[in-house]
Amino acid sequence: MHFQSLLGNAVMAGFGMITLAILYRGLSATDIGTYIFFLTAIGLIDTLRVGFLTTTFVKFYTGTEKERGEAVAGASWVIALLITVFLFLLNIPAYFIASHVSNEGLVLFLKYFSIISVMTLPTFMANCVVQADKRFDRLLWLRVMTQGSFTLIVFILALMGKLSIDTVVGGYCLSYFVSGILVFILKWTMIRSIKNAEKPTVLELFHFGKYSMGTNIGANLFGVTNTFVINFLIGPAALAMYNLGGKLTQLIEIPLSSFGATGMPILSSYYNRGEKEEMMYTLKKFIGMITIALVPVVIMAVVFAEPIIRLIAGKGYIDNETPNLFRMFMIIALLYPADRFFALALDVIHQPKVNFYKILVMLAVNISTVFLGISLYHSVYTIAIASIFPTLIAILMTYYPLYKYSKFSFWSMFIIGYKEIIVFLKQMSKALLSKG
Repeated sequence: MHFQSLLGNAVMAGFGMITLAILYRGLSATDIGTYIFFLTAIGLIDTLRVGFLTTTFVKFYTGTEKERGEAVAGASWVIALLITVFLFLLNIPAYFIASHVSNEGLVLFLKYFSIISVMTLPTFMANCVVQADKRFDRLLWLRVMTQGSFTLIVFILALMGKLSIDTVVGGYCLSYFVSGILVFILKWTMIRSIKNAEKPTVLELFHFGKYSMGTNIGANLFGVTNTFVINFLIGPAALAMYNLGGKLTQLIEIPLSSFGATGMPILSSYYNRGEKEEMMYTLKKFIGMITIALVPVVIMAVVFAEPIIRLIAGKGYIDNETPNLFRMFMIIALLYPADRFFALALDVIHQPKVNFYKILVMLAVNISTVFLGISLYHSVYTIAIASIFPTLIAILMTYYPLYKYSKFSFWSMFIIGYKEIIVFLKQMSKALLSKG
């Protein structure tokens, strides 16, 4: 299960890197910055749906009886459809406002955000279902269908010499449209369960999801805030450099997202069975093992930043801020396992409010440090440095309630992680020797 999740994220990241390489070579830095701004704004809107339903669906669906699972899936579809209808209605006035806006990225967003919301709905719901069912083989194919088809479309556009912001956005919509048809045919969406939706279940998911949504929106606002500041105060070209440096942290996001996807159902299962000690040990094991395993990855990234940047985006991004931004992001990312899994654990033990309040504090700190740094130095480096402060605050704020739930030392996570890695390596060595 862990391997399938890891492979799925690796495949998705691989297609993403290929797409990124084509775009960075085929579009100007200004056009890349415009496209990134558009995707960031779309991502912020999508957090309404992701925040309400992703964690909520997995938590309330996993390990339940079939009848309860059908009710949860149906209620999730009701909420997803209501959000989509809301965005569609909101897009009507926004479309006409777009003609009075000069920023190209903002124009694209105002015109197309509801269309993209509709196109991505089937694949989003399929993603929730297969993750909750622990069918990470299907999740792998789902990601191949979406990201793989988009990469193919971008490649064809580049070969035909038709690569532009408009054609890339059109290809993005087309890839999700095709994937949506396929998941309906494969019956991965559980759309028929909508007839089992009941008002109490819808309200139950809504009241839990509102805090999860607030957390997701707040978390997404970090990237949005930084993107807006760079786009409007420094320029789209600087945004292209900042995005490239940050995008390459997928070297860390791949295992982190993979174990997060598999870890949530496991932690929920332990909690729902009242197995507190097993849940907390698994939590500490995940954080410790992933953090320790990422250390050599970070060292390699710091040493070989320039060749990695050249491989992805070409030599045009070697002699600017991009390599150092990449180094900074990778070092800071060593804090991400503790931040990510502490947040997951709080959702599992019914403490989504803590995550929501944590995000508000983080957002305030991020905005303050970003604007202070820009006012003093007017450099894209200051925005990267500023991101370390909210991450540290997030870890501190989430550690305390988890400590109250089950007392544990922060450093015990790394001791357990080290021991588990040694056990894992010994098992692998024994298996290899036995085969030899």
